[in-house]
Amino acid sequence: MSPRVVIIGGGPGGYEAALVAVKAGAEVTLVERHGLGGNAVLTDVVPSKTVIATAEWLTIAYRAPELGIRRPDGADLASSLTVDMAQVNARVKALVRKQSEDIADRVEGNGIRVIAGEARLDGPGSVVVGDERLEADAVLLAVGARPRIVPGCEPDGERVLTWTQLYDLTELPEHLIVVGSGVTGAEFAGAYNLLGSRVTLVASGDRVLSREDPDASAQLTRVFLDRGMTLVGGRAAAVENTGYGVSVTLEDGRVLEGSHCLMAVGSVPNTEGIGLEESGVELDARGLIAVDKVSRTTARGVYAAGDCTGVLPLASVAATQGRIAMAHALGDAVTPIDLNLVASNVFTVPEIASVGLSEAELRDRGLFYEVSRLDLARNPRAKMLGIDEGFVKIFGHTVTGQVFGAVVVGPRAGEHIYPLSLAVAHHLTVDDVASAFTVYPSLTGTVSEAARRLHGMRERRTAS
Repeated sequence: MSPRVVIIGGGPGGYEAALVAVKAGAEVTLVERHGLGGNAVLTDVVPSKTVIATAEWLTIAYRAPELGIRRPDGADLASSLTVDMAQVNARVKALVRKQSEDIADRVEGNGIRVIAGEARLDGPGSVVVGDERLEADAVLLAVGARPRIVPGCEPDGERVLTWTQLYDLTELPEHLIVVGSGVTGAEFAGAYNLLGSRVTLVASGDRVLSREDPDASAQLTRVFLDRGMTLVGGRAAAVENTGYGVSVTLEDGRVLEGSHCLMAVGSVPNTEGIGLEESGVELDARGLIAVDKVSRTTARGVYAAGDCTGVLPLASVAATQGRIAMAHALGDAVTPIDLNLVASNVFTVPEIASVGLSEAELRDRGLFYEVSRLDLARNPRAKMLGIDEGFVKIFGHTVTGQVFGAVVVGPRAGEHIYPLSLAVAHHLTVDDVASAFTVYPSLTGTVSEAARRLHGMRERRTAS
């Protein structure tokens, strides 16, 4: 008899796990209440990055005069462009539907049973969906998370919004106040600023993207300010829809007035009311599911993946957790997840990509390292493309030359981090990276040159 697997949640953690399990010979049932793809496809990653991609195209138009491109009447190309927000969001929704349908076709085409509905755990080996009880040898919880609601700042879907509600806008906000300067807040603030909204970004920390590399954060902050964005330090205590706009009251009493407000202050896991604790699944104080490095929960035969675990809120991590969970549950070889190898990207303009250990982590661990940083503006390909912002930064071990980590800031940084991600994952040295051929001219040439500058670190250190 084939092992029975029930997966609750159809996001990356869920559907990737389902595909692994069915390939291993399991009988797989996947339960999803909204649509396959989960938050990543329906309300988060895919729609938000589609809006950001639209905004990024405008930066090309802004650069056009520098490259000798103008309208026939001599006016700047960008001056004649407007943004149709209704059409932008219609395209977003169409793309989301298509992506969800593609995932559904792949899942169902592999013989996976999909049930639309709400599921709850009823003991470690039993899942209830409506009137149906599903018995399972292994259960995977991939229930995701939702936007955190701050008391006094409740969204109304009209002027006070979460990031899941932005795609219903039919007009560009005149003045968008974004509360929260983490990844979500920074991405949307930057995008709407490029699309033409006046934007005020409320940052609770001492800088935008306070958890990112300080140089990267500082550069993005400068870019935001140069584009006319207003940065305000503080936390929101209350947000009111005035009928004609919004009024945002900060904890220190200051009041900000705008047309719309986006609350981007984190998320909370969808773990309440689905029988987890009653079935022996341990939750922490924030409601996150406790898991080990192979995605096991504290209940026998129950695994968890994705944002509900609080490991790292990335679709790639959720998918990896789900795949590892099924491999472990079904007796396949398993390599536990190593978060030091995770590559991540902030989809601002410019993008910020990173992999491996940060400089702060290297200092905290007392590791010997050197840093090589090169600005993209020096790169010939960047000059041809009109790119004058961004950099590559590599951290190398002083003695062995092993690549500990890296940061790339610039257009398509998420693509250019890949060779450095390979270097970190496979313990390559800076000389390994430098010795590989790059195309001339190419933006990745800066990766090679930054690595080349770290050659001979040990000799230089000894000589000094």
